[in-house]
Amino acid sequence: MSNEKQVDSGRRGILVATGAAGGVVGLATAGALVSTFQPSERAKAAGAPVEVDISTLNAGEMTTVEWRGKPVWIIKRTPEMIASLKKTDGKVADAESKRNPEEFTPEYARNEWRSRKPEILVAVGICTHLGCSPSSKFAPGPQPSLPDDWEGGFLCPCHGSTFDMAGRVFKNKPAPDNLQVPRYMFLSDTKLVIGKDEKGEA
Repeated sequence: MSNEKQVDSGRRGILVATGAAGGVVGLATAGALVSTFQPSERAKAAGAPVEVDISTLNAGEMTTVEWRGKPVWIIKRTPEMIASLKKTDGKVADAESKRNPEEFTPEYARNEWRSRKPEILVAVGICTHLGCSPSSKFAPGPQPSLPDDWEGGFLCPCHGSTFDMAGRVFKNKPAPDNLQVPRYMFLSDTKLVIGKDEKGEA
């Protein structure tokens, strides 16, 4: 092989190696740029607002989303569930959500339904006693660990705290407060955002 051909082969090898290295760097840079457009785990943990589509949620159903590492329940209450709140008014410990309102109940949820719309309840699914997650017990009537006149709601299996269909804790239970209602707002009839309202982010 002539000296000229050896030089050409050497140059070609250097060009290929340089191009490959540049491609790897380019891909890594592109990957870094793409990742900056996605919420980081730290941002998620910090509690970035969460948009939720509830267009497929039927009356009597509940869906759960995660916000700030907590389960947030969205329940579409039936007319019967809404009517049951009148019956539990005298049985719950804080019917008007006056206890720790800044922490547990935004101003627009300080009503009997504890919500912006009577049919939609948004609540953090964590018991205010020791942080357990209550179970949904929507069916009314006698059931294990529940009173015979049960109107539907939630039962915390750890220590027996019970909550009505507005997340209001019943009297003489370990939980000191109603379930938390996070700040939220409706973007449309079928979409809402959790962790943010007209005043800004939580």
